[in-house]
Amino acid sequence: MIQIQHTVISDDVRDNFFVCNLEACKGACCVEGDLGAPLEPEELDILNQEYENIKPFLTDAGRAAIEQQGRYIKDWEGDFSTTTINDRECAYALYDERGILKCGIEQAYLAGATSFKKPISCHLYPIRITKYDGFEALNYDRWTICSPACSFGANLGVRIYQFLKEPLIRKYGEGWYGELVHEIEHGEGAAK
Repeated sequence: MIQIQHTVISDDVRDNFFVCNLEACKGACCVEGDLGAPLEPEELDILNQEYENIKPFLTDAGRAAIEQQGRYIKDWEGDFSTTTINDRECAYALYDERGILKCGIEQAYLAGATSFKKPISCHLYPIRITKYDGFEALNYDRWTICSPACSFGANLGVRIYQFLKEPLIRKYGEGWYGELVHEIEHGEGAAK
């Protein structure tokens, strides 16, 4: 385990290779699973404020699911996640011309329609964050649908923490990321 400020990071984040390979998985993480994408409390307000800007980038089915269920849902544990279509794909997802699922929120962001890139849980995947009293644990969420990403990352020599540089900085800041890289490359647990 690596400890940086108020976080504890699994060695798997340092040791495992990963680069999303959408050509192989087709964005399956936007469909598979029990719920939509986990949402941070502040993201609920952002979705409410930005929805009208994001809405044109969503599918008819996605908009219908959101109108029916709301912009997000509260699960049985009291956590919030994105709305889904028929308990499957995220209501904010859309298929591109190649049949690859993309994030409608991110498409709106790339078009300049919103300043919200996407939920941080999506941006950070395959890292999942568990919040405890006084610290957050960052763990690698192994999922068979991401096997192509592991192979692709290994071929390119890119580890999880390197692939997720941008979202890790978005979540914790440049200083935190610099500490993480220093600890991984020069600390006691430095990769050999």
